[in-house]
Amino acid sequence: MNREQSRRRPLWEPQQPGPSNLNLNRRSRLGLRTEDEELLDRSKRHPEELQFLHTDPWRVLRIMSEFVAGFDTLAAVAPAITVFGSARVAEDDPMYEAARSLSRHLAGENFSIITGGGPGIMEAANRGAVEGDGISVGCNIELPFEQGTNPYVQISVDFHYFFVRKTMFLKYAEGFVIFPGGFGTMDELFETLTLVQTGKVHNFPIVLFGTSYWQGLIDWLVNTVAAEGKITQHDVELLLVTNSEEEACRHIITNYLENEHVRAGGVDPYLDGGVRPNLDPAGCIPTQE
Repeated sequence: MNREQSRRRPLWEPQQPGPSNLNLNRRSRLGLRTEDEELLDRSKRHPEELQFLHTDPWRVLRIMSEFVAGFDTLAAVAPAITVFGSARVAEDDPMYEAARSLSRHLAGENFSIITGGGPGIMEAANRGAVEGDGISVGCNIELPFEQGTNPYVQISVDFHYFFVRKTMFLKYAEGFVIFPGGFGTMDELFETLTLVQTGKVHNFPIVLFGTSYWQGLIDWLVNTVAAEGKITQHDVELLLVTNSEEEACRHIITNYLENEHVRAGGVDPYLDGGVRPNLDPAGCIPTQE
């Protein structure tokens, strides 16, 4: 018996081995180490033996783990509204206060607020959620430059991959509110519009807050893109452009109630004499007519 075979013999062996399991014993019969031995091998510490951490099969496992962590964390926060906007907005910007106020109202309607977890509009929305006694969620992303989590995030989930993070933004949201922002904001806007347009997501309200900022985009969509037949006028109407917190809130809640109706199997919950909720224009709070 050579040294390697001697080293691999267990310290204890059964006196009367049971029937051979051809599958479980395959590696032993081939003179190979068991999978547990490979997993627990402490000699694999050299840099060249760690290159597997940078291979695509390993990345697939990391991607799966991010999905699992996101699903586990966010499944309990629904219903939620995801708020997007620039990280470069200062606290004294009117859009900061608008995002904070609207999120506070939505939190008062029992919506959780999900953001990218960073500064600017994201901070304002998380801050409003906390002030409205709602759940404040931040889905942060690894970037080449430093971006910390804002202090108003109560539940934080960190991601390495944009597409996993974007799935979380959409999967647990009942709608998007999009404040003025840059490429990242536009990315979320047009990807979600594509999913709604192609029927992957149904009855999903998308609010563009800040008429003066977004009107140029709407004009281009209508006068160029739709006019040339690249999209239809109905596609443009998927967007609500507003400066009104009340209108935005009403639009979101109306769509949410319609979705609840569908999820209930098409049975109108107000057929038995219940009073259909309406929105208080002053406070975006359901009142009874």
